[in-house]
Amino acid sequence: MTPSQPAQSTTPAASASRSDAPVTTRHAPKPATGATIYSVAERAGVSIATVSRVLQGRAVVSGATRQKVLDAVEALHYVPLGAARSLAVRHHEAYGLVIPELTGPYYSELLMGFETRAAELGQSVVLLLANGKSDVPGAVGHLATRVDGIAVLGSAALPPMLARALRGRKPVVVIASSPPDVPGGDSVELVAAENVHSSEHLTDHVLDHGRSRLFYVGDPDQACDISERYAGFVAAHTARGLVAAEPVRVPFRESDGVAVADRVISGELDADALVCANDELALSIMTRLQDAGRDVPGDIAVVGWDDVMTSRYVRPGMTTVRQPVHQLGALAAERLHQRVDGATALPAAVVLPTEVVLRGSCGCRPEAPTGAALSPTSDPLHSPESPS
Repeated sequence: MTPSQPAQSTTPAASASRSDAPVTTRHAPKPATGATIYSVAERAGVSIATVSRVLQGRAVVSGATRQKVLDAVEALHYVPLGAARSLAVRHHEAYGLVIPELTGPYYSELLMGFETRAAELGQSVVLLLANGKSDVPGAVGHLATRVDGIAVLGSAALPPMLARALRGRKPVVVIASSPPDVPGGDSVELVAAENVHSSEHLTDHVLDHGRSRLFYVGDPDQACDISERYAGFVAAHTARGLVAAEPVRVPFRESDGVAVADRVISGELDADALVCANDELALSIMTRLQDAGRDVPGDIAVVGWDDVMTSRYVRPGMTTVRQPVHQLGALAAERLHQRVDGATALPAAVVLPTEVVLRGSCGCRPEAPTGAALSPTSDPLHSPESPS
């Protein structure tokens, strides 16, 4: 499946359903008297046909006109009639999950955790892939009319305008973000894995091996959890009176890792250790370096994050950080279920523990095929069992 494919619906029977029809919804804590499509058109200075086209996400409307309509919708707290009716009921027996794409092991593992727990609770799952969508808020707004609650990976697909529209109507759980980045106030819950302390611990361990030219590979601006991991990387340097290098800002895919390795091979990137945002980057970098005759970890150490299965069986084994991705998805489904059943939102984020796993790619002598795990770090409100 590619990011440009239509949204999918997964159920215990694995049925498919579209959920990307672009309809933008708006709702205020108290309905605005007389807010109609006519008043929106009047405020925006356009025809009702234009308002309708904007709300349906049609591309024939110019960007400037579209923004005027959206501003009017926001100012008047207007909710399209059909969307308002659907938002007000809870009988769909389905939960929505919004993720960027399905490529890579992280997203599939998260989806499996979410769908498995939802199925145990008797719920189906409607999946929305955000990458490639021209109107993500509209697609999420339409999704909200078809499900009882929504889980979103990160906050990019949940802008403040949409969070206000869903407030008090649909439970929302944001996965892998931080409270300042999550709009919607106390109506939106956050579940995440710990990042900063494990990243600091991992970086400190690499520095203990005598490495002095460390680079962090990954773009902290692309995701909150990556930003937190870079913060841990910086903290480990600061604690030793060192200045951390600026990150090597690349996306998190295999091809980007190969490009980074080529920069090391050419001498453009003078590094003796690479701390990577995920295992996909780390594994592709290590493989490319080895193919070019570089010794890992003799010439350069490479460490990752996620502890995907491949990390255990490459040689040398990949030193990484294990995070409970399956549990994270399951927890998001569980919290949505509790919210739909009437539970109030938790006052603080639920943070699951992570742990550094030592193998050979950092310079350690491998002790076992699966690696030696250091003590997990956590900051849980309700800490489920640490991943094994």
